[in-house]
Amino acid sequence: MSAVPRSYNPFAEDEEEDVLRRSASTADSTTRSLSLLYESERIGVAASEELVRQGEALKRTEQMVDKMDQDLKTSQRHINSIKSVWGGLVNYFKAKPPESKPEQNGAPEYYANSMLKEAMMSSKEQESKYQESHPNLRKLDNSDNDFNKADLVSSVQRDAYPKNQQLRAYHQKIDTNLDEMSSGLSRLKSLALGLQTEIEEQDDMLDRLTKKVETLDVNIKNTDRKVRQL
Repeated sequence: MSAVPRSYNPFAEDEEEDVLRRSASTADSTTRSLSLLYESERIGVAASEELVRQGEALKRTEQMVDKMDQDLKTSQRHINSIKSVWGGLVNYFKAKPPESKPEQNGAPEYYANSMLKEAMMSSKEQESKYQESHPNLRKLDNSDNDFNKADLVSSVQRDAYPKNQQLRAYHQKIDTNLDEMSSGLSRLKSLALGLQTEIEEQDDMLDRLTKKVETLDVNIKNTDRKVRQL
């Protein structure tokens, strides 16, 4: 019967198997976290696009209010002319007010702030990675060393080189995921800052639009009262 070497550790295989299991679990955890990060980024892009559409609607509304205000001023001048006995004669010698150019047909072009546009473009470039990382969209051919439990158990029975290769592959996968997560968090931060700036700018637009609407409402009531007095 051969003697057992002093350096032999009967628990070495169990320890190595445990290391592989922990490494596989960590790699899988970082992959799931990365998938959630890509999904959060995709939601952020969708929210940004909706906010830009809202800005376009606000811009159209503001231009409509400006046009209504201009038309109302023209109506008020006509009413004042009708009320005055000498209105026609006065207007004949009075210089005509400069006519405003007619509004161009079509929706006005709205430009979001540059910070948000750059963040959206950067995040949209990650769409393919989101498709690859999503659990429901992930390809069946997993070439990223996602080993199952059977692979882990059988790998312990192999020689040292394949086992070290697996462990090295797990560590490389973890490092890659962490690097991608760091970049993703940076992009999410840029999206958040861009959204904040866009919201602040649209808040200013809403305040300006509210004041214009209030002024227009007062002018409409005054014009209506003058018409009833004719």
